[in-house]
Amino acid sequence: MAAIQKRIWSALGPGLVTGAADDDPSGIATYSQAGAQFGYTLAWTMFLTLPFMAAIQIISACIGWGTREGLATNIGKRLPRSVLYCVVTLLVAANTINIAADLAAMGEVLNLAIGGYAFVYALAFGAFCVVAEIFIPYHRYAGYLKLATFILFVYVATAFTVHMPWGEVLAATFLPHLSLDRDMLLTLVAVFGTTISPYLFFWQANQEVEESRLSHRYRHRAQTSSEDYFTHISVDTWTGMIASNVVAFFIIITTAATLHANGITNIQTASQAAEALRPLAGDLTFFLFAGGIIGTGMLAVPVLAGSAAYAVAETFGFHGSLELPVSRALGFYALISAATFVGAALAVTRIDPIAMLFWSAVINGVVAVPIMVAMMLVVANGRHLGPLAIPAWLRGLGWAAAALMALTVAALVWSSL
Repeated sequence: MAAIQKRIWSALGPGLVTGAADDDPSGIATYSQAGAQFGYTLAWTMFLTLPFMAAIQIISACIGWGTREGLATNIGKRLPRSVLYCVVTLLVAANTINIAADLAAMGEVLNLAIGGYAFVYALAFGAFCVVAEIFIPYHRYAGYLKLATFILFVYVATAFTVHMPWGEVLAATFLPHLSLDRDMLLTLVAVFGTTISPYLFFWQANQEVEESRLSHRYRHRAQTSSEDYFTHISVDTWTGMIASNVVAFFIIITTAATLHANGITNIQTASQAAEALRPLAGDLTFFLFAGGIIGTGMLAVPVLAGSAAYAVAETFGFHGSLELPVSRALGFYALISAATFVGAALAVTRIDPIAMLFWSAVINGVVAVPIMVAMMLVVANGRHLGPLAIPAWLRGLGWAAAALMALTVAALVWSSL
């Protein structure tokens, strides 16, 4: 039994971490607002987005493993450099703002739990993430990130600490209702944009590059990696995306059963959701929800900073790898530090955190479309991917995911007119 468990655990990696990082404090705030404002009405969205989310992540992973180069490098080879510069600039801006929102939420939640100064906690969390990424080699750091994914399941546990009308939940989930109400449309756009985010594409692709390098370093892995890795990527990614969406589903229904049911319909941050839960559902629910915000933030902030650093490093052609020591990748680690500390600086300013969340979602949604189209063009001719050539059905799902995000952006523009 122990051997089977070890084998299953070793089969999981970048896909699991990427899926977990998707449920960051900013995402928690979005899902909490969906549940608070519309009750169980939008629970079905987690099942709709799952196959598209999994498909585009598997494709990004295959690009990284098959070419042994990250997304920015592959996009730069197939599109004009001006397009690459624009996409990477938007990615870095969105990631930095997202880091700021996440660190601010983590600081506020710790302040709610133990008192003190939220901005000090935000800076401390940011510093810890930077130190961990700089001084822990990738092959060890990846293991810590995998362990951190377990924190997500506090949100599943939270749902069972409150009264849950499961009949209503199942009806809303499998008999979806959708109106063209502007507020619902905006929330739907936010949910889609939060679930399918560009930083996840870049992160997983680059983690597969790291894994491919390690597999060549350790010969016992190299014998099977070429033939079996598509299956490995698929299992790993589906596991991560299912976990991500299941957790998001439970966040929606938990806030629906507590906040929406008690007339609280306006939740703007993850920490506000945790605070609102306390008098309604008790201290246990509050501490589970709050602990999840801090835990997922500690997982997501390094992913956000790392994906931005990978993209910039590839764009301008300097060494970028979490496996390299600082002396051999000084620019790469400087980028990670800059993204995190600029985010931390924004977190302690008086900039409206809701504005940061909104513009992060907007930028993520807009930049996702050209990145996804570029990814699909990269895999259109799969010969350079070797044994990881993308099956036709998966390419179809990838194009459908790009179309879904394009419609999401169009809906956002239409609803803002």
